[in-house]
Amino acid sequence: MNRTDWETVIGLEIHAQLTTRSKIFSGASTAFGAEPNRQACAIDVALPGTLPVLNRGAVERAIRLGLAIEAEIAQRSVFARKNYFYPDLPKGYQISQYELPVVKNGAITVQVGEGEAAYEKTVRITRAHLEEDAGKSLHEDFHGMTGIDLNRAGTPLLEIVSEPDMRSAEEAVAYARALHALVRWIGVCDGNMQEGSFRIDANVSVRPKGETRLGTRREIKNLNSFRFLQQAIDYEVRWQIETLEEGGAVQQATVLFDPERGETRVMRTKEDAHDYRYFPDPDLLPLVIDRAWIEEVRASLPELPQALRRRLVEEHGLTPYDANLLTASKELADYYLTAVAAVGPALAKPCANWILGELAARLNRSGIEIGESPVRPAHIAALARRVQDGTISHAGAKKVFEALWAGAGEDVDAIIQAQGLKQVSDESALEALVEAAIAANPKSVEEFRAGKEKALNALVGQVMKASRGAANPQRVTELLRRKLTA
Repeated sequence: MNRTDWETVIGLEIHAQLTTRSKIFSGASTAFGAEPNRQACAIDVALPGTLPVLNRGAVERAIRLGLAIEAEIAQRSVFARKNYFYPDLPKGYQISQYELPVVKNGAITVQVGEGEAAYEKTVRITRAHLEEDAGKSLHEDFHGMTGIDLNRAGTPLLEIVSEPDMRSAEEAVAYARALHALVRWIGVCDGNMQEGSFRIDANVSVRPKGETRLGTRREIKNLNSFRFLQQAIDYEVRWQIETLEEGGAVQQATVLFDPERGETRVMRTKEDAHDYRYFPDPDLLPLVIDRAWIEEVRASLPELPQALRRRLVEEHGLTPYDANLLTASKELADYYLTAVAAVGPALAKPCANWILGELAARLNRSGIEIGESPVRPAHIAALARRVQDGTISHAGAKKVFEALWAGAGEDVDAIIQAQGLKQVSDESALEALVEAAIAANPKSVEEFRAGKEKALNALVGQVMKASRGAANPQRVTELLRRKLTA
């Protein structure tokens, strides 16, 4: 058998840290970067007699996510104790949700690939449940010992669990990216993967093509970049296929990805749900969410990416591909919408071209985000307007863009004036140049009159050369055509 004889099956479990200022069951801070154990209160370290109090803000963020993925919001959900024993879990159990999660049965549609090969993929989301994070074991600089930092203990998480709907690493990455963009878009998670705010576990299995039963899965834990997600899945799929083709068996296990070696390694054999001995937490009442609260949260949601993409195609005349790129993040979408608001939908496409072309390339080369760009939305709008009304050529507009990026000033018109980029569009000023080009190039004139359209371009080029690029090529073309066909 070869790889084409096998089907890959992938489901993702994503832990999104919620943007509350305090923890899910205590008032301790969730701010990142504090010295170890400075943000762990009596509840977080499980001192006897302490009781958890649920953070309303965490629940509201769960509702926001549920509405954004068109899921069911449970009007009654229950917190459970998930029992296991790690040094960084002070209580000996984690408060989570099991049988009755707050969000269930949602979906998200993503675009996979680019250009003509792109396609849409809908990934079902089984559930999203609230839980507390554990602490962190520190293995460095402790003279062979392990230190425990409980700052993260009790940090609010929303675990978002997909169905095993993805069939390639590319689909998994597209889904993870889309969900990452969505949680940031609606403000429930800052998405900072370096700080652990958005962590991905990938459940990967393979099965022969045509088989309906799932193969034995292995869970790749704590992937903190989309590149590592791609690499880890690709390696795991190859390993599982090779193991099975050589007559071996895949054992259910939890594995870690080693980015330096580009391979996964077993951390432990995989536990099943019954190993955690879930039972309802007696210290927490059932979570009851009434319809009025759900509708209040719904009213506070911004326009969602999928709805905005449709609007950009229908009202702004953009291609689905461009609309998808512009809604990759809320910051980018807001930048584009601000630019278009200044000039109107008629110039939406030129604004999109500037943002996805010159600006995106500059941001990428400089390694900065759109919020740090020295070229502001008003600049993009002004460039689009001045090219459209013939004040400058597109080549001239690129020079203005460079000046704006370099911090030459805030006013586009002032830069055009200072650099002498304004095009000559006045017919009386162009007429002498056109007459001179016609007189000096009789062969091109004859060819054009004989039906060779390219000969007109040669004449336009002569006028542009004579004007040192200052002539408006569109006006020159119109004037030449009128004179030669009179």
